[in-house]
Amino acid sequence: MTELMEALCDRTRVKIIQALSSSETLAAGDLAVVIGRSRSATSQHLRVLRDLGAVVGRRNGNVVRYSLSPDVNGQVIANAIAAFDDLRHSDSTAAD
Repeated sequence: MTELMEALCDRTRVKIIQALSSSETLAAGDLAVVIGRSRSATSQHLRVLRDLGAVVGRRNGNVVRYSLSPDVNGQVIANAIAAFDDLRHSDSTAAD
C-alpha cells in the first residue's frame, strides 16, 4: 500500500489514472497527448503503474492499449483520486 501511495504522489500518474477512468482503453501515444507529456515519459509512468497492478496493457499488433486494472487496485486508485478531487473542489467552493 505504501508503494501505491508513493506512486500516486506524482501528478503525471494521477493524470494517467484519470484519463483511463474516463476511457475504456488508450494507447501510450494517445495518453501522452491527453496528459501533455512525451510518449517516453508516459511509458515510464505506465510501467510503474503496471508494476503496482493499477493498469494493465493488452497488445494489439504493434500497439499496447492500457486500461485500469480490473482487480481491486485499479478501481481503488480511481475511486481514491475521484474522492480527493471532490474534496479539493468542495474546499475551494467553501472558501469562496
